[in-house]
Amino acid sequence: MTFFEKMMQIDRRWVYLAIGLAVIIPAIIPFNVPVSVSPEVEKIYDFVDSTDTGDYIFISVDYDPASMAELHPMATAIINQAFEKGIKIVFVTLSQFGAGMVEQLTNELATKHNKVVGEDYVFLGYRPYPAITIMAMAVDFRVPFPSDYYGTPLDSLPMMNGIKNFFDVKGVIDITSGNTAEFWLTYGNGRFGFPLAIGITGVMSADYYQYLQSGQLFGIIPGVKGAAEYETLVHYPGAGLDQISYQVIAHAVILLFIIISNVAYFATRRKKSKIGGSI
Repeated sequence: MTFFEKMMQIDRRWVYLAIGLAVIIPAIIPFNVPVSVSPEVEKIYDFVDSTDTGDYIFISVDYDPASMAELHPMATAIINQAFEKGIKIVFVTLSQFGAGMVEQLTNELATKHNKVVGEDYVFLGYRPYPAITIMAMAVDFRVPFPSDYYGTPLDSLPMMNGIKNFFDVKGVIDITSGNTAEFWLTYGNGRFGFPLAIGITGVMSADYYQYLQSGQLFGIIPGVKGAAEYETLVHYPGAGLDQISYQVIAHAVILLFIIISNVAYFATRRKKSKIGGSI
């Protein structure tokens, strides 16, 4: 049996072992991967960077712990940039598990940047039925959220003085692993026209570039690669850049197996055709 014939019959467990080893290597021998920044990520960075100190942005954290590894890094990078510039942030979640994500982000980053809840940022909380919640917030944040996540009336929070709805913020960034991006596109940007950008998992990204081309989105952060790009722009290296090295090695091993399997397939097919011809 030739080498190529053996490769055609290789046990898939060896493939899983190779991928496992590929993921372990960067953990044992860390290395940096150069990251080129894509225009759709840079536009979100430029949006936050051009927002003046004291102005407001709106961030919807719509993911759960299952997507935390992919989406937490981009959320962290955006919040770091906003807090460093003195931008005030209104948080909300349309995911039933998103409140825990917001609390983890704000507890860590507010302490890091000496920010105070109610003065520098507000967490409105969670409400079901995304379409209804988005349209209600477009009228007044106080319609679906008379008080914040912690039970404090919005009118008693210093940060909420003079801010009523989406027209009082510079734009909305939705960080999501589900279909909430579609609700923000349809019932948010489509109905009220406010600037909208999204951060999404890698497998979702192909579905949303059409909205970037149509102008309904001004930016997209796609998966771990996008998070690493944003971390590069804000000079806050974190989990996004760390994960890129794992991705590079794993993808290289997968591509190697694809190449070998294709070469093996055509080599064995040619051998069979020669044998068939000689008979």
